[in-house]
Amino acid sequence: MTVDSLVIRDEWPADADDVENILQAAFADHPHSQQTEHLIVRRLREAGELVLPQVAVLDGTIVGHATFSAVQLSPQHEGWYGLGPVAVAPAFQGHRIGSALIDGGLRALKAMGAAGCVVLGEPQFYRRLGFERGLGVTFDGAPPEYFLAQAFRGTVPSAAVSYHPAFFGAD
Repeated sequence: MTVDSLVIRDEWPADADDVENILQAAFADHPHSQQTEHLIVRRLREAGELVLPQVAVLDGTIVGHATFSAVQLSPQHEGWYGLGPVAVAPAFQGHRIGSALIDGGLRALKAMGAAGCVVLGEPQFYRRLGFERGLGVTFDGAPPEYFLAQAFRGTVPSAAVSYHPAFFGAD
């Protein structure tokens, strides 16, 4: 399979159903998922809290999605974002589509003047994208080895991270 014709673009309102389908399919059998990623994105979208939502389009079909949302750090540190959910349709996984989505999003966050980004996910994958673990940020209930961060300016602060209530079933 070739992904030479892959296009990464901003998410459009008409993409919402395709994005939900990809999120559901991508996380259907994931052992660390509660299969709510599509609901998280829906609630973030409805709350106006999606930051830089992007889709990957291959031959006119949406095959991937990535987004960010603002996170709160305590003690207070401004300009931090959380990556995710990120998903690639199962038939297209392993072709660096997710990496392309994330790389573009991280560059856009830096251009916006963001201070940094955190992610809860597979360390081997996210370290390739510049994230590191054990830098001082924590997320209650997450295994520390799966909670990673990267600072775009300065250093990663010692702080507890809180996500938007949409991640927990609330608006």
